[in-house]
Amino acid sequence: MGAARAYRAVFALVGWFAIGLQYWLTLTGDSGKGAGELTLNFFSYFTVLMNVVVALALTAPALFPNSALGRWSLSEGVRAAVAMFIAVVGLTYHFLLSHVWDPQGWLFVSNGLLHYVMPIAFLLDWLLFTPKGRLRWIDAVKWLSVPLVYIVWTTIHGYASGWWPYWFVDLPALGLAKAAFWFAAMLALFLVVGLIIVAIDRTIGRRDRTRVAA
Repeated sequence: MGAARAYRAVFALVGWFAIGLQYWLTLTGDSGKGAGELTLNFFSYFTVLMNVVVALALTAPALFPNSALGRWSLSEGVRAAVAMFIAVVGLTYHFLLSHVWDPQGWLFVSNGLLHYVMPIAFLLDWLLFTPKGRLRWIDAVKWLSVPLVYIVWTTIHGYASGWWPYWFVDLPALGLAKAAFWFAAMLALFLVVGLIIVAIDRTIGRRDRTRVAA
């Protein structure tokens, strides 16, 4: 097994463990809600959704590189987009959520793995093992479709259930103006991080082409 496959296999295990642990803690917590509602809420966190995507993007090329999922997840555009999404997860948690959340025990473990370890692990995977030089600036704009869909889902689910995953998307509590500000701010963060990803890709790609030409 090559270095990339070994690295991905290790962190795929870490990722699935973190997701499974967080899900178990969610189901066994003293919330008074049923398993179905808890499961729907659990998978309505952007953090959870993106960590599932990251775990799949590590598992598929490690175990099934020649499968349709393996080939798709190895494509430069997909890995760059996932790197952008999971980087925003880490940044958002660190700057907007960590000061209002103090997990203890196993929750501290799962929280750290999902918000810090896995974002760093996948960004390193993208930097070290993904070919560079094929991204375009417009790609960063196209990737915004994912958080836009998430915003729509969160709004529909929030008003239907009365439950909101993050304080900065809680429309009834914030009011329309403040919620619109935070939605715009989050989209701007996605765009900035996406542009940074594209800039790194293009810079490394240009460097590699120069080396080959020399």
